[in-house]
Amino acid sequence: MNKLDIFSRILPEVIKYKIFRSTGLTKINPISLTFSVTAACQSRCKTCHIGLMYHDNPDRNKNDLDISEIESIFKTMHPVFYFNVSGGEPYLRNDLPEIINLACRFLKPKIIHIPTNAIAVQTIYHQTEKILDIIKGYSDGITLTVKPSIDGIGKLHDEIRGRRGNFNNLLDTIKLLKRLEVKYDNFYLELGTVVSVYNLDHLAEIEDFVHSLNVESYRNEIAEQRAEFFNVGDPITPAVEVYEKLMEDFREKLISNIHKKKKLTKISEALRLTYYQLAAKILKENRQVIPCYAGISNAHINYDGELWPCCVLGYEIKFGNLRDYGYDFQKLWHSNEANQVRLYIKRKNCACPLANQAYSNILLNFKSLLKVVYSYCSFNVKK
Repeated sequence: MNKLDIFSRILPEVIKYKIFRSTGLTKINPISLTFSVTAACQSRCKTCHIGLMYHDNPDRNKNDLDISEIESIFKTMHPVFYFNVSGGEPYLRNDLPEIINLACRFLKPKIIHIPTNAIAVQTIYHQTEKILDIIKGYSDGITLTVKPSIDGIGKLHDEIRGRRGNFNNLLDTIKLLKRLEVKYDNFYLELGTVVSVYNLDHLAEIEDFVHSLNVESYRNEIAEQRAEFFNVGDPITPAVEVYEKLMEDFREKLISNIHKKKKLTKISEALRLTYYQLAAKILKENRQVIPCYAGISNAHINYDGELWPCCVLGYEIKFGNLRDYGYDFQKLWHSNEANQVRLYIKRKNCACPLANQAYSNILLNFKSLLKVVYSYCSFNVKK
């Protein structure tokens, strides 16, 4: 990703999104797509029940979109800038490289992101290398990031993730993926933590450990009740005041380590600094602090073909199922049902700190975007 991408790919869409949200007078397509590729997952996380449901019903992933269905959907879509793979556990799909190949062919993303529970170490390594070779065949301008989860150190991680030995798997995964970082200039290894009531007292320890690994990027996201995670009603979200203080501490550590980072990472971290402040304010005030563009700038395709404005509303408030629309994304995206969901969001009937959507909302809000620019410029001032 470079500065020209912002002007050539993002800026024109930003203008369209603002016009559409205000008047509905222009046609829009998402610039960010999340695709949950499978219902399968080996974990039994305390903050997410996707894996538990899979353990109870191993046939759930038989309803996953197959590769021909995925191709049919992608063919009807416009290019996106950001392609976020999700799950379940994405690397449990043996055809994950083929899915990425289809994304590169039809969606032409500039950034591809894949999270992982880091359990299937060798599979993650080999599939990631295969994906990088596929990307190389399309364009040197595509960036791939892979984000293993780290929710604690040692036994704490295993307890939260519900999988004995997961922390050791994580260390092995990091070691192998760091080899790929050396080999491929367009590959970035990240680590991510879900901040929940289960690890609040250990975040400083986790952060220090991550920074000791010299990982290029580290992010965290607050544990949320989401329809996607089947955890609505679970008391997993930290108290607002506690989270606010934790994010201030996290911001300070992020800034103190930023001088070691690459250019793309500095851009991402500037965005995250603004996000952490925004997330705390959303939780505190329980409202859309800045306008939400879910279902406008961002779209989410679930493993079974459902099209959502975001994963928080998920199964409860959805556009419809692409299988019922002949795999025609445009037909469902521009349907009356989709517009009714967008109206629901525009009327501020919901508010959440969902990170992926919040990043888009920040870029679409002038004051928030200025904060990002200010942070990025401050990173580059020599002290």
